[in-house]
Amino acid sequence: MFDVGFTELMVIAVVALIVIGPERLPRVARTLGHLFGRLQRYVNDVKADINREIELEELKKFKSSIEDTARGFESTVNAEINAVQSEATKAQSELESLAKIEDPAASQPAPPGAPSAETPLMPSEIGPEPRSEAPAKPEKTTA
Repeated sequence: MFDVGFTELMVIAVVALIVIGPERLPRVARTLGHLFGRLQRYVNDVKADINREIELEELKKFKSSIEDTARGFESTVNAEINAVQSEATKAQSELESLAKIEDPAASQPAPPGAPSAETPLMPSEIGPEPRSEAPAKPEKTTA
């Protein structure tokens, strides 16, 4: 704070001794020491307050940048989710339209009395069972 050399300090001490006097000089020096200590503490407190305010501002800026980044990430994720959902909906509608093209009989109502896919057929309605063996070949006879 003050850059005072030894000779300057001696000059100040001699002037103070002459002006104040030898009886009051120790008490004045003690009082000046207390005041100087208070001044230093006050300056240190002000510095600490300023540093805290600067750190608080930096933290607020950091917080806002993190929040902006989070909002951007959230909007990107939501956009991707919406895109995937629209693609899924589009694919589902295409599959449904393909299913209607593949099975036109399913879209037509069954004639009355005809069995539906929900009603199981009785064995008598199915007909004879198919043969699992191949028919025997007639043998050639020589006559």
